[in-house]
Amino acid sequence: MTDLLAQNDVFLINIALLAMVAIVALGTVLTRNLLASAMLLGVFGLLMATVWTNMFALDVSLTEAAIGAGISTLLILGTLSVTGIEERRSPPGRLPAAIIVAVTGTLLIYGTLDMPHFGDRNAPVQSHLSPQYLSQQVGKASAAASEHPSGNDFGGEVPNAVTAILADYRGYDTLFETTVVFAAGISVLLLLRREKPGGVSR
Repeated sequence: MTDLLAQNDVFLINIALLAMVAIVALGTVLTRNLLASAMLLGVFGLLMATVWTNMFALDVSLTEAAIGAGISTLLILGTLSVTGIEERRSPPGRLPAAIIVAVTGTLLIYGTLDMPHFGDRNAPVQSHLSPQYLSQQVGKASAAASEHPSGNDFGGEVPNAVTAILADYRGYDTLFETTVVFAAGISVLLLLRREKPGGVSR
């Protein structure tokens, strides 16, 4: 009975978070004030960090809070200092774009019908991938530690599961994420670069 009540509480929290995420996303798209839109994007990032925390994905939550709600919001605010805070009204006649978005959204929703149920313990990711990652028996991360470890020598074993996944199995993914953030920072610097009256950029 207690487990059932706990599951209901988690379900209600998920529904509340999903509703808030949807409302903030709609507000971000519909508002014409770009400064307000940037603020709402920061709120969206914090809400998503809360969603990941509720799903016990603390590493993803930390990344979302730092990148989604932190750095990204700062980059957008820096860009708005040059572009202005009011969105220009687009000309009418955007029906083709609306049709493409509707078709793409329908296909994405249809693709989720074959996905496992939320929290299903028999899902492939729970029955196959997670045990291998946690046992650290895939690739270079071996569960067999050296007999006489010293210093940073773990005998091929990565002692932390999150570190093992991010560094060993998602190394390229993490590298490219860092590259994207670096490219975004360089782009903002280029946008913020202004020219002095003599024609010299500063």
